[in-house]
Amino acid sequence: MARSKSSTGWLKEHFDDEFVARAQRDGYRSRAVYKLIEIDERDKLFKPGQRVVELGSAPGGWTQYLSDKLGDQGTVVASDILPMDGYAGVEFILGDFSEQVVFDQILAALKGEMADAVISDMAPNVTGQASIDQPRSMYLVELAVDMALQILKPDGVLLMKVFQGEGFDVLIQQLRDNFRSVKMRKPKASRDRSRELYVMARHKIL
Repeated sequence: MARSKSSTGWLKEHFDDEFVARAQRDGYRSRAVYKLIEIDERDKLFKPGQRVVELGSAPGGWTQYLSDKLGDQGTVVASDILPMDGYAGVEFILGDFSEQVVFDQILAALKGEMADAVISDMAPNVTGQASIDQPRSMYLVELAVDMALQILKPDGVLLMKVFQGEGFDVLIQQLRDNFRSVKMRKPKASRDRSRELYVMARHKIL
């Protein structure tokens, strides 16, 4: 079957992408890792020994970086509805974390401790219709916020991918009502045409 012009263009953009080439060279599973690296280098989010919950972890680029950064004394609990190849020192939980059984598995993996960070690179399967895709995206974001409010340490951080559009301003206000610091980041590895931003919320208001 012949490829469409749009899919051919995407493939060319993908393989011409400097971050795709870097990920292949550096041994990372996805180009998205450079978004996390840039944010971490700027905002100093992760330290050895921390406990981090990662939502939407597959294929595992962020997971690799986190595992290396947190070291042997750290804990990475990664979860996704898609399977992911294992990585040393990471506990992967397959399933939808909005379901109680999966949520309980995440809590069990934390062994009764609160998390230093909850991070999310989740995105819905897109249809190309904003009226469908944006509500789906915001629903995932709301789930991540709800989890963070339950399991984060008071001085912990929530970092998540958000798409600008309907519901974005309401989300930011919700975060400002629950966290003392709310900032937005647009890493270089985020494509210019993408509406994605990374929102970082720190220090829960108790």
